[in-house]
Amino acid sequence: MGGGWRGHGSIPGRTRRPPLRKRSCYDSIFIQLGDEILQLGVDRMRLCGYFVVVLIGVLVSIPVTAQRSKARKSRAAAPGQAEIERMTARFAPTQLRVDISRLSAGDRQALAKIIEAARILNDIFMKQYWSGDTALYARLQKDSSALGKARLHYFWINKGPWSPLDEFKAFVPGVPARKPEGANFYPVDMTKQQFGSWLASLTPEQQAAAKGFFTVIRWNSGNGSSAQRELTAIPYNQEYKDDLTRAAGLLKEAADLTENASLKKFLSSRADAFLSNDYYDSDIAWMDLDAPLDVTIGPYEVYNDELFNYKAAFEAFINLRDDAETKKFSVLANHLQEIENNLPIDPQYRNPKLGAAAPTVVVDEIFSSGDGDHGVATAAYNLPNDDRVVQQKGSKRVMLRNIQEAKFRTVLLPIARRTLSKHAMVDVNFESFFTHIVAHELMHGLGPHQIKVQGRDTTPREELKELYSGIEEAKADVTGLFALDYMMEHAKEMGLTRVLPSDEAAQRQLYTTYLASMFRSLRFGLTDAHGKGMAIQFNYLLDKDAFTQNPDRTFAVNVEKFKQGVRELDHDLLTIEAEGDYAGAKKLQDELGVVRPVLRSALDNLQGIPTDIEPTSGAAGCCPEIKKKAEVEVQAHPQVVMTVKPGPSLQWRPWPRQPVPERARLRHYEWAAHT
Repeated sequence: MGGGWRGHGSIPGRTRRPPLRKRSCYDSIFIQLGDEILQLGVDRMRLCGYFVVVLIGVLVSIPVTAQRSKARKSRAAAPGQAEIERMTARFAPTQLRVDISRLSAGDRQALAKIIEAARILNDIFMKQYWSGDTALYARLQKDSSALGKARLHYFWINKGPWSPLDEFKAFVPGVPARKPEGANFYPVDMTKQQFGSWLASLTPEQQAAAKGFFTVIRWNSGNGSSAQRELTAIPYNQEYKDDLTRAAGLLKEAADLTENASLKKFLSSRADAFLSNDYYDSDIAWMDLDAPLDVTIGPYEVYNDELFNYKAAFEAFINLRDDAETKKFSVLANHLQEIENNLPIDPQYRNPKLGAAAPTVVVDEIFSSGDGDHGVATAAYNLPNDDRVVQQKGSKRVMLRNIQEAKFRTVLLPIARRTLSKHAMVDVNFESFFTHIVAHELMHGLGPHQIKVQGRDTTPREELKELYSGIEEAKADVTGLFALDYMMEHAKEMGLTRVLPSDEAAQRQLYTTYLASMFRSLRFGLTDAHGKGMAIQFNYLLDKDAFTQNPDRTFAVNVEKFKQGVRELDHDLLTIEAEGDYAGAKKLQDELGVVRPVLRSALDNLQGIPTDIEPTSGAAGCCPEIKKKAEVEVQAHPQVVMTVKPGPSLQWRPWPRQPVPERARLRHYEWAAHT
């Protein structure tokens, strides 16, 4: 979740030139015919008749030949079954286990309704992703051939016909060659210039709606003349009215079933937001959520809007909170103001008073949908994105521990074995990997959020536009490393010695594990915000000798140079955001957000290692024709598992006991997907 993966099109660095004019088969016919005429000296009338007959035959054959040629090209352009299966194999099927035995009866019943609502968000997200997505999905479901099933499987992983790992290249015929940059948030024929001109003609309130998270932009033709058409902003609650009305009703039912007051409040207010298009109150309620079921549902991330990063996509994460792990990492959040006060940036850009201490919640994922079950599996998230809420309440970091453990085991360790020496491999560990992800999410809440540019009150997101996501992800990464280094150096004074190891070995493990993790993120490709941000980091730190390549193509870390490089890069990224410096962001991405030969060689050496996981718990990874309309019935049966089966509902049956992880010795349930 590009540059980190070789596409199937032109060779990088080469441009396609039009071929020289070649003689066609029709040219040869006419030349040969002319020679014969000169030699035989036939009668002019007979000659004309013969020529006309041949010409008519040739012209009649042209459309048929052209159609056949076009069909051949179309078939060649779309990957075949073997290629699609190879692309799919980059996502390693991974079974997740979740213990729901401690949920109350009311919460189990509420969980069923919440999952049912989350399924509806799959439909909304596909409508947001591409105007033809749902129709194509319906056609693929009817294709029972082996190729059709392969396409359907990879389509459902990506929630569309384009492969993000391959620069959004189409893998299904009859669709645009690449995902539209504006997804279906804007008219496909709208240009940035048209949007900008229209925006300039609006009042400040109308501009806020046009650039807001929760509207789509459409052409309003007026009297029907194409010359008279104008752009208009349509609120989500109108564009997706039927789907949101159904989802809101299910959330209301879930709110009535749960006994937890904070969950009840969030579900009710989020249901209201689906109908009103005002998400502020429900975002505040989400920040205050304190329940065994940790639910995130609604329009959040803007990554799919590649034009401006304005529009939020619908997604859902339904999780079970891990109280013990949450308590452990919440200690780190208590020191955010001290980290902010020491950020490597001009003091005038630091926030002297952060919002209220924001929670860090560690969870196990039960179910995900929409943008949350799209492409590379989400390992953590930091929300909300509404800067008003962030300013008032901070932001909440949700860490999906079971997803992260699966990624570490299935992807990161094999990568480390190929990119690091055997001596360095001993420093790669899950705790360093997980702790940095926690720090990354915490750092989204630090740094500039409300800024002034030429006297205007604005935000880094508005000023950096489509560049913002890549810059912000890089900033969160390197600021996370800076923060961990700062806390390690001051662990005793900050009371962190029991939570954060800080000796020389711990520091070496942090940076070595992070280096291996860089290659993992870079394989998502440069179309992904995390991949683009990681390319900037990799090239910058390589230029600073933070790590070097050995003759055997493995890499070695220089801890002190790594630390210094992190401070310097963090300064640059934070300053770009604080000043809303679009030109500076563009220069940084153009120069460093690329795949250089050293990186290309390293990535090529990772062939055969999965890029990510395909979770088989809940909705994630299960075949869509099985999941799409199944209703969920959560029961209190300690010796059975909930198994997705074809048909109108989930079926219950005994399941062999699985080994219980050390950290979860209670009875556990599996959400297992079986065809």
